[in-house]
Amino acid sequence: MRRWLAALAGLLAAAACGQSGTPNPAATSAAPPTSAAPTVTTSTTAAAPSSPPASPACGVTSAGWSLPQKAAQLVVAPTIGFDAAALRPVLATGVGGVLMLGNDVPGDLAGEIAAAQRAAAVPLLVMADQEGGGVQRLGAAVTSLPWPREMAASTTPAQVQSAASRLGRQMRALGVNVDLAPVLDVDARPGPSSSNPDGKRSFSGDPAVAAAYGTAFVRGLAGHVLAVAKHFPGLGGSTGNTDYGAGQTLPLSKLEQQALPVFAAAISAGVPAVMVANAAVPGIGATPASLSSTVIDGLLRQRLGFTGLVVTDSLSAGAISAAGYDVPHATVAAIRAGADVVLFGSTLTSQQKALLAPDRVAGTVNDIVRQLVAAVHDGTLPQNRLDAAAAAVARAKTRDLCAG
Repeated sequence: MRRWLAALAGLLAAAACGQSGTPNPAATSAAPPTSAAPTVTTSTTAAAPSSPPASPACGVTSAGWSLPQKAAQLVVAPTIGFDAAALRPVLATGVGGVLMLGNDVPGDLAGEIAAAQRAAAVPLLVMADQEGGGVQRLGAAVTSLPWPREMAASTTPAQVQSAASRLGRQMRALGVNVDLAPVLDVDARPGPSSSNPDGKRSFSGDPAVAAAYGTAFVRGLAGHVLAVAKHFPGLGGSTGNTDYGAGQTLPLSKLEQQALPVFAAAISAGVPAVMVANAAVPGIGATPASLSSTVIDGLLRQRLGFTGLVVTDSLSAGAISAAGYDVPHATVAAIRAGADVVLFGSTLTSQQKALLAPDRVAGTVNDIVRQLVAAVHDGTLPQNRLDAAAAAVARAKTRDLCAG
């Protein structure tokens, strides 16, 4: 424990140094002067107003929600091509949010999102993976960023914070209020690929560099959109890509040395949400981390002191089905373990894409809600745990999104 705390102190110092604009000494790949901007490609439609509009989520409270309403608010529904009219069956379920997938962005994305918000019973969390490089779901609607590894090699943390702030303003102007980024995994291997989920999505294989740049990205998004740090407790060095099948992280003893301190640095920087991975953790057990109370409540909540929103990785991923769960039963397990929000459908395999028609997504959401309600009634899921998750969702929609 003493060694782990010393490592955390070192990473926090590195992150704090990075915010002053001084390049991290480990990122020595020809960093430009601090006055240079990160290498980006700017589209003509990416301009953001100087003052982002107020979030439509302001004032949300879980008080008075029925049990099914609380259950529905824990679910984020996937969509390819944001079409508010087509999403009506999904919105009618009372779902808590919508996750944009693929790269099919409508011409008037802001208008489509506004229409969906008007149709929703409770204001929506509207999510997108906007990490940089090959994982950018909003296309030309916002400024393009390089891969995180390229950002760390060519710019300073202060410049990354500035670029993330601009991105956050642009996302907020569109109505996208959650960025499923940054990736805090510590990974220097090739990828992303079918065998490695990280690769260039990771800022660095050096924990100090990953902490400095990851916290810079978090600080940049703050006040504009919710940042979601991922994939806890760290997929760097994992045995496989859990989108396609079972995988394991590094052993817990290794995670304590290089992965957990990076997440601790982001928590210290105020990250409002954390995504939990679907890989199992050797030293804890064979259960995917997203379904493990030892990982969520033990490591993340108690050991690292995180009090924000806990989001699962996709519960329709190969690792979850390999563990014997369908999406509704995995949702019960995840909420019981301490998660607040569940995602599904985001792996975009051929089989997954066939399930993303709005009526089929609505059916999945309704199945999830029924399973959660049944689990509360039969005692499988304590109602106070579901209540706490619903309150966390409402809190994120108010405290975190309205603060900007």
